[in-house]
Amino acid sequence: MILEKLVPIDSSYYKKYQNLFQLIGTLLDRQGWIHLFTIWTLTVSGIVVTMDATNRFVYWMWDGWTIGLIKLAIASFIFFRILKPENLWKLGHGLLNTREIMNHIIIGFGLIIFGWINPDILKQTNDSYSDEISSSASLFNEAISLVGVLPYLIAFASCLLIFQFTLQLDEENRRWSVADWGGKMKFLTVSVMLMGASILLGIILEDPVVSTAGAVSFPFALIALIWPNHVRHLQRARFYPLFIFAMFLSVRAPWFLIPLAILFFSIRTVNYLRFGIVYPSFGVDFLDEQEHV
Repeated sequence: MILEKLVPIDSSYYKKYQNLFQLIGTLLDRQGWIHLFTIWTLTVSGIVVTMDATNRFVYWMWDGWTIGLIKLAIASFIFFRILKPENLWKLGHGLLNTREIMNHIIIGFGLIIFGWINPDILKQTNDSYSDEISSSASLFNEAISLVGVLPYLIAFASCLLIFQFTLQLDEENRRWSVADWGGKMKFLTVSVMLMGASILLGIILEDPVVSTAGAVSFPFALIALIWPNHVRHLQRARFYPLFIFAMFLSVRAPWFLIPLAILFFSIRTVNYLRFGIVYPSFGVDFLDEQEHV
């Protein structure tokens, strides 16, 4: 990270502004800004499903970026004003019970459907009989394409279970640890099975995005399951699948890279200037000692 070279943690500039960024970071944590990665990825999943239904060979399509960014803004507003204040979104903050898991899956489904909705089908085409037939056919095709959201929803459920394990940061040593490994076999086994189901369904539906992204993401939960307990396995299993899906979605909707990059580097900057850590990050903690159940 370039900022580490420009503003070392032992420099006067770092210490001068650390308190300010502590306040900013606390606000971002309380509002849950880091969860926008998930909220946005779910929304863009729906957008990409619609693109696939229209033309499955489309890639790097900048058309529709305006409505896409508007949808992300609306999804963010819903998250900040409804989901978080009502405590409906608790991902990563503790062990979710069955009802809370189902609530998150329902919310995830709603976000995907919100992205999937194509504003063009709301246009009135009643000028002639042929227009009416065309509109009906379009509605039918949109209804058929709705099946395409299922592998994305299943993949989200798979990743959701990995967040049943809470990560804690030791601010003094700037190291992460797992609060509790309880339920590891149950949660990670189901997570691996769900990701496998997502890949299979993606192949059946001939969706190259979800099937390939799922195949690349599959090993992370599997490694966390069969390897000895260590925080780095869980860090990879939590971050990399989300990153992989976001990048594969960006292959078809490249405009998504812009808000992702802004959010990513903004949170990294704030976290570095208040904790001296680079987070979120592609790197993980490599501690020699293992954590046992």
